[in-house]
Amino acid sequence: MEKTATVEKKEAEEKLLQLVTFCLDNEEFAIDILKVQEINRMMEITKVPKSPDFVEGVINLRGKVIPIVDLRKRFGLEIAEYTKKTRIVVVDIEGKIVGLIVDSVSEVLRLPSDTIEPPPFMVTDINSEYIQGVGKLEDRLLILLNLNNLFSKRESNELKTF
Repeated sequence: MEKTATVEKKEAEEKLLQLVTFCLDNEEFAIDILKVQEINRMMEITKVPKSPDFVEGVINLRGKVIPIVDLRKRFGLEIAEYTKKTRIVVVDIEGKIVGLIVDSVSEVLRLPSDTIEPPPFMVTDINSEYIQGVGKLEDRLLILLNLNNLFSKRESNELKTF
């Protein structure tokens, strides 16, 4: 039985990933748009004593207290000053709302799932367990983050206390 053009188009659309891309230490990263709740400019962050070193503190976002994680610190990258382009990407990680500080947000794009390859050995300075894959887009490579592996069980439990 032959497929209709509509069915083929629908199958092709299902294989497209919608991603939010952002920069961190001159590398381009991407996360699934369905995990992103919103993107905000930097705001005042309240420090929390005895929190993990990668947790900058918390913010009050429309009545909800949200922990803020500096991805540079999380990935062991060089610390940089916040700029006008610095953003907080608010994401849902397994039901926990967390803000991720990134250098800048680039764009929202669609990427065919067949252009994503498993992360090559020693692809970046970042621990490969955080990486879901590497997407090829024209002359760019996007590092797709696996948000579910961003924190250990213990760290996830610590974040739940905020």
